[in-house]
Amino acid sequence: LVGEKINANRLPTRFTDLKGMEGSKREVAEIVDMLKKPDKYANMGVRLPTGVLLVGPPGTGKTMLARAAAAEAGGPFYAAS
Repeated sequence: LVGEKINANRLPTRFTDLKGMEGSKREVAEIVDMLKKPDKYANMGVRLPTGVLLVGPPGTGKTMLARAAAAEAGGPFYAAS
């Protein structure tokens, strides 16, 4: 698969569905907040991220975290392998 778009609303995975990795969820939740309220951060002089790279060994929940972030932000999720 290369760039298959998955409808995040069809299979909603939320941060509350993810167990553990509290630090990672907090960091990604802050990015989601930036995407939902860009004016709040722009007024503070913060540059919005143009992308996020999740790094780690297989099976640590990177895809689930990305899927949850897309659902929380109301945006699309693209699966690529």
